[in-house]
Amino acid sequence: MGRVTIIQVLALSSLLIIFPHLASAQLKQNYYANVCPNVETIVRNAVQAKVRQTFVTIPGTLRLFFHDCFVQGCDASVIIASSGSNTAEKDHPDNLSLAGDGFDTVIKAKAAVDAVASCRNKVSCADILVMATRDVVVMAGGPSYAVELGRFDGLSSTAASVGGKLPKPNMNLDQLNAMFAANGLTQADMIALSGDD
Repeated sequence: MGRVTIIQVLALSSLLIIFPHLASAQLKQNYYANVCPNVETIVRNAVQAKVRQTFVTIPGTLRLFFHDCFVQGCDASVIIASSGSNTAEKDHPDNLSLAGDGFDTVIKAKAAVDAVASCRNKVSCADILVMATRDVVVMAGGPSYAVELGRFDGLSSTAASVGGKLPKPNMNLDQLNAMFAANGLTQADMIALSGDD
């Protein structure tokens, strides 16, 4: 993925609106107000620091969110590491290119959140990924918007679960349209999310 266009940013924004129904929680704004009231500022600061290190953080985070939501819903199961005999989503060939900046953004933001005593182990990685995605959208020149929080982290992750759920380079237009429609997205959303420049 090359430069991030405003159309891609807006299409990713639509994912944040479309995919809340896939979460396993009652979502609302200010979900962490009682346990981690500054969580959005903490995540934003961590994301800004990561973007200052490398601009690739923006498309990497957007792509990570897209890949996470398309497979099992927006549950951060794409972040779970492989262990023992289980190969996780993270290590599926379609996700290997995300290993650097996308994952690192969430890991650094989670560490920053957990460094605050009242926030430690209270904020899900799924919500951190949603906030980080919104923040990179803003940093890329897209709109700022409120996100609803309260997602639970996925507890299972297998590379096999990725199969057939992410677009492939050899798919034709009808196949791509069907895949995106199954996720509540239009052809315009598909073109924006798949665009390179």
